[in-house]
Amino acid sequence: MKILITGGGGFLGQKVARTLLARGDINEIVLFDIAEPSTGIQDARVRFVKGEVSDVGAINALIVNGGKPEIGGIFHLAAVVSGQAESDFELGMRVNLDGLRNVLEAARLAGNRPRLLFSSSIAVFGTPLPDVITDATTPTPQASYGVQKLIGEWLVADYHRKGFIDGRAVRIPTVSVRPGKANAAASSFASAVIREPLNGIDYGCPVPPETLMWMCGPRDVVSNLVRAFDLPSEAWGVLRAVSLPGIVVSVAEMVASLRKLGGEAAARRVTFIKDERIQAIVKTWAAKLETPRALGMGFTTSGSMDQIVAEYIEDERIKI
Repeated sequence: MKILITGGGGFLGQKVARTLLARGDINEIVLFDIAEPSTGIQDARVRFVKGEVSDVGAINALIVNGGKPEIGGIFHLAAVVSGQAESDFELGMRVNLDGLRNVLEAARLAGNRPRLLFSSSIAVFGTPLPDVITDATTPTPQASYGVQKLIGEWLVADYHRKGFIDGRAVRIPTVSVRPGKANAAASSFASAVIREPLNGIDYGCPVPPETLMWMCGPRDVVSNLVRAFDLPSEAWGVLRAVSLPGIVVSVAEMVASLRKLGGEAAARRVTFIKDERIQAIVKTWAAKLETPRALGMGFTTSGSMDQIVAEYIEDERIKI
């Protein structure tokens, strides 16, 4: 199978590609992104194409391919992150909504009904929030990013219903610990509060210690993305989107895990510097979920924040 990963130059796109390549059943992977990854994958089956999902011509060239479609599967991971989508409305709509529509339309025009996995977010849930989000909770996003992701879920479901794609979507928890530099996501602190101190950098956390997050580790999210893609279409039924499992973690617990696994000196590098804009966005997010449907479909989650931090230290070869 030939796979297209939009957002393929990013952290998740790179990890998904490496996981797929290790299986041996992939003929080619096209990584499509606005910027080439700093450390590319050295594999003859991988091709990088620079471009933006808002560019109809670039997307059609890859998927429609002049009426000779070759792409059998699509991981649509490209997105403008939460904080940036809120501060730059036009950019968020162009990339998160119009970009997805471009991919879906190209898949429809290709005519070969590719399998398409859309990375949604728990940001589709917003205030007023029940004590616990369940599979029956109605999404009520309260930020542009969540609205764009929810619209995306329904577009994927409708293109699936019409038979244009084999569509499915997963609502991803906050992923921590992400390697690299901080981005414009409102949830960026959930990685930075661990990552920066472990790298000897002082960090001012913009939300208070009692802030709760629905989280998962990179290993889990990559495994679950690949599983979501691999599942037979009938396993999804009529509902083409599912909330992935995670764990409820407070910022205080994140710092406690940092202290336990990274040492007291690392924990002392964390201070709390209030950011009203970030807090306003984070307060609208769900922090406690029950995900029996996802668990029944075989999706998994990390057992604890300690496990997530330990995996980050191992995967990124952090010296303590």
